[in-house]
Amino acid sequence: MFFIGIDLAKSKFDVALIADSAEPQKPKQRVFQNNISGFAKLLTWMDRRATDEVHVCMEATGTYFEDLATFLVSHNIKVSVVNPSCIAAYARSCSLRNKTDAADACVIADYARAKHPSSWTPPSPASKELRELIRRLSALEQSRQDEQNRLSAGVSSAVVRRSIKKSILFLEKQIKLLQELIRQHIDSDPGLREDLELLVSIVGIGEKTAATILGELPDHSNFQSAKQVSAFAGICPRQYQSGSSVRGRTHMCKIGNSRLRRALYFPAMVAAQHNPIVKDLYERLIAAGKNKKCALGAAMRKLLHIIFGVLRTRRAFDPCFRAA
Repeated sequence: MFFIGIDLAKSKFDVALIADSAEPQKPKQRVFQNNISGFAKLLTWMDRRATDEVHVCMEATGTYFEDLATFLVSHNIKVSVVNPSCIAAYARSCSLRNKTDAADACVIADYARAKHPSSWTPPSPASKELRELIRRLSALEQSRQDEQNRLSAGVSSAVVRRSIKKSILFLEKQIKLLQELIRQHIDSDPGLREDLELLVSIVGIGEKTAATILGELPDHSNFQSAKQVSAFAGICPRQYQSGSSVRGRTHMCKIGNSRLRRALYFPAMVAAQHNPIVKDLYERLIAAGKNKKCALGAAMRKLLHIIFGVLRTRRAFDPCFRAA
């Protein structure tokens, strides 16, 4: 078997190919343009140099990886998309001194050979479109908040105040337009509409949060357990302990999709008060002496587990359900 590591940038990507061998080997390397022509040339290059099954691995860097990963999957090539922090930690464990695109591609290839990460499944066109709409809405809302903060901070110039107010008015119109486009997009796709109805059945989840979850969370078939979903979102607990004397506080690892974590924060606060399953967990942790921040993190994790269960079973939320 052959392993290929790809380090992507906006305009090009570096490739390193190694064989599945315990013996030290010099990787075969090449640089391609990050466009459809470069993708086709990569396939030709792979066919000439890989005589066995190929496993391609790349980092989840922004959206640069998605077109190439989708292209390779469409040609029946196994692709893994890995959190960049995992690659960085692996590079440190190998005591590597150089940090170049070519060296990074080699590290990614060796990571794939050593770890055999799971396969990546591309999102459906409808889910991808929803994600872009949700992220654009989030950017507009952040811009509006920035402008409101500038105005509330106090601006002495009347001209500048008028300019800020016009900007806020424009952003509010764009936000309303995006919100309507998101509703229309979900309503036009039966799968997304059904998923949203399942999610809003969960106490604490509203339509806006449900839309964000559908845009940011990959298809549930990509995950084998709720723990994997928590790891994807970066809300799994991280313990800090060493020997008999070091006992650090357990906290959220935060290695994962930050947008998904942010989307779950306020819903978890609501669920901790009104969702019987989440509320029961939250109150037990508080009674056990856990601080509110730790208990809220656990509530976020429980809420995400419920979300995964509802989507996987295709059954609306049952507040009386208790796992056997």
